[in-house]
Amino acid sequence: MTPPKNKQSKEAASEREGLQQSGSLKGWGKIADFLGQPVSVAQRWAKNGMPIRHEGRSVVGSPEELTAWLGKESGGEPVHVAAPESDLAAELKRELSFVRRERNKK
Repeated sequence: MTPPKNKQSKEAASEREGLQQSGSLKGWGKIADFLGQPVSVAQRWAKNGMPIRHEGRSVVGSPEELTAWLGKESGGEPVHVAAPESDLAAELKRELSFVRRERNKK
């Protein structure tokens, strides 16, 4: 892994490492960042069944559970939340393959 170049990338790298170690997102800000949405949207989705739990005064969500919930909410279509280390070309190919299979079923 290459060392971060500035303070902001050091913080982002530290957050990613913490996420990998703990396996959870703690706080509305981190959950919203993971979803790529504003905090207000994450809070509204939580009221509508998004899987989160409260630990004391904090809210916690699992990336795996959030991704699965997004897939269910999108009608079963596979959903991938982009991360800096994601291979977006591979994800696009996977999505196109899914769409073609679904179209051929009809």
